[in-house]
Amino acid sequence: MSRNQRINAVIELGRFLTDLQNTDEIEEWATAAYRKNNWFTPENVKSSLLAIGNEFLEHDKITTWAASYAEPENVKKIGIIMAGNIPAVGFHDALCVLVSGHILLAKPASDDPLLIRYLLQKLSEIEPGFKENIQFVERLNDADAYVATGSDNTARYFHYYFSKKPHIIRKNRTSVAILTGGESDQDLAALGNDIFQYYGLGCRNVSKLFVPAGYDFTKFYKAIDSYSVTCMHHHKYFNNYEYNKSILLVNRVLHFDNGFLLLTENTAFVSAISVVHFEYYNSLDEVKPLLEESTEKIQCVVGGKDLAIDSAVAFGQAQEPGLSDYADSVDTMLFLSKL
Repeated sequence: MSRNQRINAVIELGRFLTDLQNTDEIEEWATAAYRKNNWFTPENVKSSLLAIGNEFLEHDKITTWAASYAEPENVKKIGIIMAGNIPAVGFHDALCVLVSGHILLAKPASDDPLLIRYLLQKLSEIEPGFKENIQFVERLNDADAYVATGSDNTARYFHYYFSKKPHIIRKNRTSVAILTGGESDQDLAALGNDIFQYYGLGCRNVSKLFVPAGYDFTKFYKAIDSYSVTCMHHHKYFNNYEYNKSILLVNRVLHFDNGFLLLTENTAFVSAISVVHFEYYNSLDEVKPLLEESTEKIQCVVGGKDLAIDSAVAFGQAQEPGLSDYADSVDTMLFLSKL
C-alpha cells in the first residue's frame, strides 16, 4: 500500500467513528468493553472513540501530521506493548506504526483487549491491504523494534529484554494543574474534567494542584459539584474514595472532603484514585523549577494563559491530545521513520 492509501483508510475509520449512523455498532463495542472492564463505562468509551475520530483521524490533521515525516527506508516489524488504563489508549501507537508503513505486532493490555481489536478489524475491513500489516500476538520475539508502555517496575524488565533492539519504553506519568486564584467558575469546572474524565486513570489526568498560599478550595469544590453523580454512582471509584478516606482519617492526615473527592497537602505528584494532592506556593517562580526537575514524571501541565508556560494545556483539554502530543514527549513517528 502507498502512504496515501494508508492515510485515506484511517481517515475513513475516523468518519466511521464520528458518524451518528454507526451509533448501534459503537454502542456494542462500548457495552462489550464495559463488561470486560467496569472502569470503561459506555460513556467514557464513546468519548474516547469520538476523540480518536476528531483529533487523530480528521482529514486535515492527519495529512498534515503524516507529511512532516519521511517514509522509512525498510519495512520493519514493530512490537507494541499497549497500555490499558483508559479506553483505546494504545491506538495512537498502532496508528503511528501503520501510517509509517511498518508491520504492527500488537499486544493489547489485559484491561483493554477488545477496543483495539475492534478498531483495527474495522480498519482492515475498510482497507483489506492492512490485514497483512496487523498481527495480534502474545509474544514479541519476532519484532525488529519495540514501543512498550507500563509501570516504573515493568519498565525495568522492558529495558532488560529489549535492550538489544531499538525501543521506546514509557513509565508512569501523571499531570498537574497550576491555579493562580483568578480562575473563573468555568475554568474550575473544566479542570474537573481534567481530574475526573476516565476516573483519573490516565496519565493526562490531573492528580496534583499547585495553589497560591492561603487558597480557598470552596469555589473549586462548588465548580466541580456536577461530577458528584458520576463519581458517587460508580462502584469502583466510590469504593476507592471510601477506602482512601478511611486511610486519611485513621492516619489523622489533614484533608478536604466534598463527598467524592479528597484533597490533601502532599509534595508527591502521583495520587490515589479519588485523591488529588495539592501544594501551596508563594510565587510562580517557585513552581517552575519543580516542574523542570520532574519532567520525567509529568505528562502535561494544565493552567491558564497567565502562567507564561508555552506548553501549558488549557483547562478542560488535558484529555484531548493531538497527533503530535506524544506520550512522554518522545516522537514515535520520528523513531519509526529512522528504523
